[in-house]
Amino acid sequence: MKRNISKREIRHRRIRAKAKGDASKPRLSVFRSNKHVFAQIIDDSKGSTIVSGSDIKSKDKLKKTDSAKKVGLELAKAAIGKKIERVVFDRGGCKYHGRVKALAEGAREGGLKF
Repeated sequence: MKRNISKREIRHRRIRAKAKGDASKPRLSVFRSNKHVFAQIIDDSKGSTIVSGSDIKSKDKLKKTDSAKKVGLELAKAAIGKKIERVVFDRGGCKYHGRVKALAEGAREGGLKF
């Protein structure tokens, strides 16, 4: 039986084939659900998460895109605290639009370069 693969999964596989993170330039991975957005900075050589952030515990009543931008800013602040300035952006198969774009812009404003 053939499995139906969504377009997002196809894009995600294509992106992951190219985006590899290491200690000098880790990968900023984004996951977007219907309600929340999650992001983590991963060192693929060790297979460990260095910094993570999400809007799931936020009590603020913000729009989803504003909340994603705030997550990007907080993630960048935590990453710079751990001396990480450059990352490889992995949008997780989602289109670079809306919440994913807002998170990336927030991370750039916070000081990350990608």
